Amino acid sequence: SPSRGLGDVYKRQDNGMNTSTSRADGFLGWIERSGNKLPDPVFIFVYCILGVIAASVIATFFGVSAAHPVSVDADGNALIISAESLLSSENIRRLLVNMPSTFTSFHPLGYVLVVMLGAGVAERSGFFGAAMSGAMSKAPAFLLTPAVALIGMLGNLATDAAYVVLIPLAGVVFAAAGRHPIAGIAAAFAGVSGGFSANLFPGQLDALLFGITEAAAETILPTWDANIAGNAYFIVAMTFVFLPVIWYVTDRIVEPRLAPVVSGGGTLTMDVKDPSTELTLEERRGLAYAGYACLAVVAVWVFLAIGPGTPLLDESATAEARLTPFFQSLVAAFFVLFLAAGWAYGKGAGVVKDHRDIVRMMSEAMADLGYYLVLAFAAAHFVAMFNWSNLGLIFAINGAEILESSNLPDPMLLTLIIVLCAFINLFVGSASAKWALLAPVVVPMLMLVGISPEMSTAAYRVGDGATNIITPLMPYFPLILIFCQRWQREFGLGSLAATMLPYSALLLLSGIILTIVWVLLGLPLGPGAMVEFAL
Repeated sequence: SPSRGLGDVYKRQDNGMNTSTSRADGFLGWIERSGNKLPDPVFIFVYCILGVIAASVIATFFGVSAAHPVSVDADGNALIISAESLLSSENIRRLLVNMPSTFTSFHPLGYVLVVMLGAGVAERSGFFGAAMSGAMSKAPAFLLTPAVALIGMLGNLATDAAYVVLIPLAGVVFAAAGRHPIAGIAAAFAGVSGGFSANLFPGQLDALLFGITEAAAETILPTWDANIAGNAYFIVAMTFVFLPVIWYVTDRIVEPRLAPVVSGGGTLTMDVKDPSTELTLEERRGLAYAGYACLAVVAVWVFLAIGPGTPLLDESATAEARLTPFFQSLVAAFFVLFLAAGWAYGKGAGVVKDHRDIVRMMSEAMADLGYYLVLAFAAAHFVAMFNWSNLGLIFAINGAEILESSNLPDPMLLTLIIVLCAFINLFVGSASAKWALLAPVVVPMLMLVGISPEMSTAAYRVGDGATNIITPLMPYFPLILIFCQRWQREFGLGSLAATMLPYSALLLLSGIILTIVWVLLGLPLGPGAMVEFAL
């Protein structure tokens, strides 16, 4: 039923997520055992804060410093950046007095909360689920695999909905087409999670990551502002590069090696629309209304951004910066787009009776962000205290000097960043948590050697997605295992990891090649965003 929120589906399925995975041996078993010993990401930040405090005291005692490459003092000499103890009276006072503002001024927080207010309505009204179900059911048989992969990558805009609706639905669709259902699940999982950053449109992830990037970049250039469309061209290219990779791996490598399906092994009741049936009249009407609403929102934003005197066009700025207000308004644009589409769908499908339903859906969306708020509180203080200590800036300056002296070309530097992110992703699944840890050093360091914050973010996204699908520590990994066991009881953790390994390897390789080509050609990453950066 479109009136039932995906949160209800997830809660019921979550009962099976404690499936034992302790028999995994070898490298995957080591990853699982090691990762299970890690604390919750919130406490990872707490321990990092304690580590930063200790490091700041030691660095201050030894007089660690670095010459700022851009800023100068009153005499015109390079400004000396010295480590500051976080146990000084000034920093203790700043921590305690500014704690509320430190939290609320955390860049990603406002971006995510605003976008998710709208996305929560689109999800709970059933718009995301119906749109994906309708798209899947209309896919031609010979294009079934690329259709699943493409919808999976586009489904990232729907966050959790892509996991709990699209992936099990792909298994049902493949089975109905006479193909192996686990191949469908694997293709959808590779699209949703392996191609996590690939998309045709910016969305919540862009707002989240660029909020963290902005905080990191401002340590070098305080006037740098994030543009959530800064990777728009790159993620579109990722989509078209990853699509044939997933298609090839599914049809040529994975499906031929899968064992025949053993039926009757599943205990999970799939809460997805049967692809052999058409959407109901109410669902089709809801999707039509949602389409009209989306067109209306796009038309309004285009109107506000073209022509003289419009609010989203800065007539007094240079030609390159005239559209800056438009790009900065994209967070609000996605909020309005998702809200309008979800509301229109709900009215058409009969799910939304009045404005109180909309308020309820938005409230439930905020309730689902409870854990994120706790994580953001810890991450905000880690980032702030790291900046107060000046350690991040000092490490970035010294690291940039090492990188310059190494004479490594930019493609090699970015390849190393991608591999590092892919490795860390095996142990820390949260995209925002990893970037909040890495960005304060990686972004300034690469800025100092001429690589833009947008390019640093793009490289991180390539590494972050590729290994999602092979680590048991990814939050949805056990859920995907249960989807597979619905069709084949003996399908275990090792089976799933082995099935997804070819996707992971080729997605990582193709992402690295794409990054290298992008840097060598000097292509723009998004509107106004280039690979190179000049202070």
